[in-house]
This record gives sequence, structure tokens and C-alpha cells, in this order.
Amino acid sequence: MTTDPAGHYVDEVRRQFRGHKRLAEGAIAQLNDEELFITPDPESNSVAILMKHMAGNMRSRFRDFLTTDGEKPDRHRDQEFEISSSTTRADLMGAWEAGWEQIFSTIAALKPEDVMRTVTIRGEPHTVLQALNRALAHYAQHTGQIVFLAKHIRSGEWKSLSIPRGQSEEFNRQPMTERKPGPSGPRAE
Repeated sequence: MTTDPAGHYVDEVRRQFRGHKRLAEGAIAQLNDEELFITPDPESNSVAILMKHMAGNMRSRFRDFLTTDGEKPDRHRDQEFEISSSTTRADLMGAWEAGWEQIFSTIAALKPEDVMRTVTIRGEPHTVLQALNRALAHYAQHTGQIVFLAKHIRSGEWKSLSIPRGQSEEFNRQPMTERKPGPSGPRAE
């Protein structure tokens, strides 16, 4: 871990992205193939749609991150909210993994001096720090939606991704070395 503030920020944002990925995948893993596509009502998104949208956003925002606008001409955002009847879990997971790989390879290439560089998203200038924070907040929102939907769908069969309800005091009594928390990084509280 670096002591340089910009380097520390890059390390921390990578950790936060990894935590959101693990949290979402913990929820996704609890759903069967059919459940991925459940939409609670006509105005809601399914887990599949959220995954497709996040993957499309990641691909657009993080490809050529430092050199091109984050809204790529080949992105068709509205289509991210449509699912074909032929779409499979494997299709979704492939796009999902490719999106996250784009983020992690981009972040791995960043140098501390890049944090204050200017990048654009839809023509609007952002520092790299602002663009990363924007993406982190966006993916955190959708991760929460994925967890909420999966928990709703699985109901009584849901396996907590954090400290199960009613077990906080027991968890807090355990010595730090014996605690078995949920995924590292963001948690479903």
C-alpha cells in the first residue's frame, strides 16, 4: 500500500469496486437462471437488465479511459434495458466479467499523477478522481438494486451477504481474529 494520497486513492477505489463486484455476485449466485429475469413490475429492472446495463456502462466508460470520451459512439444505452428471450446466464456473465475486467485493467494502469488528469463523459470534463467516484456511486446503486431484488426473490431462502439479521451483537462479541464477515469491501447492511 502506498503512502502517496493519490496512490492510496487508486488502491482504495480498486478495493471498493472489487467489493461491489463480490457483493453483487453473492446475490446473483443465489438466483436460478429463471429468477435472473424476473421483473417485479413494468417499470422495474430485472437482475439481468441491471447486469447488462452495468456491463455496457463499464465497457463504455473504461475503454480508452484517459484518451476518449466515456460515452463511446458504439454504446447503445437504451438497448441495455432490453433483454432478448435468447439471452442466457452465460451471456450475462460473459459481459459482466468483461466489464469488470475493463475497470480493473484500467485502474491497474493508472499512476498517482493521473488522478487529477481531465477526462470527459458525454463531453463534460471530470478529473479522473471525479470520474472514478461517479462510476463507483453508479455501480453501488445498481449493486444495491441487485441485492434487493435477489433478496426479495429468494425470500426465506436468502443467505445473508453480511451479518445476518439478529446476529449483530453475537458478531461484535467475537474476537476480531475469529470474525467471519461478509465479502471484503461494501456490505449489504
